[in-house]
Amino acid sequence: MSPTTETLTAERILEATEEVLRRHGPAKATVVDVARALGVSHGSVYRHFRTKAALREAVTKRWLDRMFETLAGITADESRAPETRLRDWLAALFEAKRRKAGDDPELFATYMVLTREAGEVVGEHLADLTGQLTRIIEAGVASGDFTAPDPRTTAGAVFHATGRFHDPGYHRVWERPGAQEDFTALVDLLLRGLRGTV
Repeated sequence: MSPTTETLTAERILEATEEVLRRHGPAKATVVDVARALGVSHGSVYRHFRTKAALREAVTKRWLDRMFETLAGITADESRAPETRLRDWLAALFEAKRRKAGDDPELFATYMVLTREAGEVVGEHLADLTGQLTRIIEAGVASGDFTAPDPRTTAGAVFHATGRFHDPGYHRVWERPGAQEDFTALVDLLLRGLRGTV
């Protein structure tokens, strides 16, 4: 089936946009390029996304949401102790960011530009992530494993303390020798603090 005979969906447009961004970068990629890749008119793309900014914001949200789904599964897994969930959640976040930066550096660089543009989308994403951390910490407080008078504030502190291992601005240090050991040492320290055993 040729691109012009397939049903044009928002998902197909986002997939094509991602490929166009990978190929041309955010400065040169246009809606016309996306339409050309799909074999449709640029007006067809605009029927799904009213502006170029809306399209770029949607592709950024899609990229961020992929990571959120994996972390949501860890958050919800009540069969594991809160400490294990917290450790696994932080490790999954670090690994996902490191993998994105290492496996597809062109697209990662593009998303660094797009996330600077999509402030509201990024803000929602960060709120979702700290919300997940809050639920894990609340579970730890409820079980008596953690001491945290305000789980939401504590979740924010944990998120910011580990920023070097998930903030894209630090991507160059993620592959340095010792990065994994530094990450493990930091998480160990944070967990001792949450247990009240520092």
